[in-house]
Amino acid sequence: MPPVEEELSSDSTEAKPVAREASEAQKTSVNTYRLEPRNKFQHHLVKAKAQAILTNKLQHSQYDGVSAPSLCASLSEEILNAVKAFEFDRYKYVVSTLIVQKAEQAMIVASRWVWDAERDSWISAECETKTFIALALVMACYYE
Repeated sequence: MPPVEEELSSDSTEAKPVAREASEAQKTSVNTYRLEPRNKFQHHLVKAKAQAILTNKLQHSQYDGVSAPSLCASLSEEILNAVKAFEFDRYKYVVSTLIVQKAEQAMIVASRWVWDAERDSWISAECETKTFIALALVMACYYE
């Protein structure tokens, strides 16, 4: 039942109850105090999907330093949309894609996060061609 306000009418000194608008009552959300998702993040599904996207888009490509940033952005967006399609409950996602030219060098990628080891998760997928290596990281952070 929505909260009730009292309003004084102009012809009487008595207070009459007036219901608040339904839209105001709907704006406030009630905390469920749930600490676990109903549909938990599933590594194997996300990893397979990210791997398939990288392979399909990049298997016949050549490295191009000019177009690599826009390609990374489009791959990240496509992977993010694919992960959201799984509809895992109460997760926020960060997708990072990196394309590095093969030039006889080593590569180290590091990230730091405030992490809940019980609920948060991540996967990595990679695609290697003759001229470059592509790496996609998907971080799934549980959101109460």
